[in-house]
Amino acid sequence: MAEVIKRSKPLSVDPLKTSSTLGASLAFLGLQRAIPMMHGSQGCTAFGKVFLVRHFRESIPLQTTAMDQIATVMSADENVIEGLKTLCEKSHPDVIGLPTTGIAETQGSDIHRLVREFRASHPQYAQVAIVPVNTPDYIGSLESGFALAVEAIIQTLVPHTRHAGRRRRQVNVLASAALTPGDIEVIRDWCEAFGLRAVVLPDLGDSLDGHLIEAEHSPLTLGGTPREEIAAMGDSVATLVIGDSLKRAADELHLRTEVPDFRFDHLMGLDACDRFTQTLAEISGITVPARIERQRAQLQDAMVDSHFMTGFLRVGIAGEPDLLAGMTEFLTSNGCEVVTAVAPVRAESLVRLRCATVQIGDLQDLEQGAQSQHAQLLVGSAHLAPCAGRLGIPLLRAGFPQYDRLGGFARPWVGYRAARQALFDIANLVLEQHHDIPAYRSVFWSGGPRDREDHPLPSQSRAGVVRH
Repeated sequence: MAEVIKRSKPLSVDPLKTSSTLGASLAFLGLQRAIPMMHGSQGCTAFGKVFLVRHFRESIPLQTTAMDQIATVMSADENVIEGLKTLCEKSHPDVIGLPTTGIAETQGSDIHRLVREFRASHPQYAQVAIVPVNTPDYIGSLESGFALAVEAIIQTLVPHTRHAGRRRRQVNVLASAALTPGDIEVIRDWCEAFGLRAVVLPDLGDSLDGHLIEAEHSPLTLGGTPREEIAAMGDSVATLVIGDSLKRAADELHLRTEVPDFRFDHLMGLDACDRFTQTLAEISGITVPARIERQRAQLQDAMVDSHFMTGFLRVGIAGEPDLLAGMTEFLTSNGCEVVTAVAPVRAESLVRLRCATVQIGDLQDLEQGAQSQHAQLLVGSAHLAPCAGRLGIPLLRAGFPQYDRLGGFARPWVGYRAARQALFDIANLVLEQHHDIPAYRSVFWSGGPRDREDHPLPSQSRAGVVRH
């Protein structure tokens, strides 16, 4: 059990939190022929679009209601009505996502009423689904906004049915914001190995996996979960919920469909992978395929090979709660010690983390904690690169955003093979830079409290230490 330490500063010095509005927009980008329209100023949308483009390196369909000074003071109702009408006329989407920003929420805009008014005044666009969701960017973070959007999608697009199990080989997968497009592909293949067809919501692995197409440019998402597949989620035999942040969305789906669900905080590391594999075997009635057994054995071998580098490795990590849950369990299960952890917002799952404390704060808090606790590795987004440079320790990039390396958005973290690769990457970071990490030098030469035989360094073996 971890102690959650409240935010102690009046402002963020080096922000970690990403807007909940951006998180909701990201969820809508996982639907087929969809487009999010942020209800706010042009600057809010432009800033969010920069983050998404730099992370995914793709063209991102994103629109705005373009609130100006007059609309902010007087009323922005007409902006929403006209924006929806323009999108329906010009783009012909299947789904329009309508998340709010801080300025619209401060104004008191009632987007649910505005959607009803649009329906009444423009009945010719009844075939276009509109999903409003309140996501003020001064509350919550990317993960919570993403979860609210998934819940709103279910409320809008999934009808009340009682046909659970009609499609006996179909399973629903509710995928949290912590999962990359690469993770979605792994989960889909995982299900297919047991003869199951996965309906993923939202399916970023199909829309933002970085594939080229020969079709003409479209202002809508290319790929993602089809609207008709979302409507048929009540026919599935089971729902797999990945991420504690989606528990409300899972409750809503179960209430509407009565499809039994199986919930996982994450799918990182040997134990989590085993639980998911066993669940798939029980749902499908199929024994575990030989290739998955082999992947498990390969991960076990990698755990043995890398334990000299990961054992007692002191790690600092910053990220959204679902990412922290997976990363901390993965790291500690392989011998690492999470000495400092920072989350942007409070969540119930934080108390279950396998570390002593979790600070609600920013990247400055992580840097100070990493320095005082002599961390030897940092885990987090690209925003942590300057911090890692100042501390002189390596950085394992994970989470959102990643803009200083190619392919970070597509990297898988879930599954046996991904866990194996993560272990190799951590071990190689330590091997490549261990001579330059300050914490190593302090342990060797300072005679401090950690210069003890019961805390061997990741670079040493039980046989002894080579001093340079």
